[in-house]
Amino acid sequence: MSQDIRQIFANNIKNLRILKKLSREELSLALGVDNSYISKLEKGKINITLDKIEMLANYLETEVYLLLK
Repeated sequence: MSQDIRQIFANNIKNLRILKKLSREELSLALGVDNSYISKLEKGKINITLDKIEMLANYLETEVYLLLK
């Protein structure tokens, strides 16, 4: 595999956020996290809990499995 799952997830989050015209700040407020958390998440620098993944998917109006694909 050319990309690890964390980087695939990170790219998908960033692309969906941009597609939906959301700022990092808007996304961080929706998840109840700091803006720097979103930045690190989109760079594949941190792990994320399943609960946060589900919240992200719901907020971005997508299915969880699509964030990992």
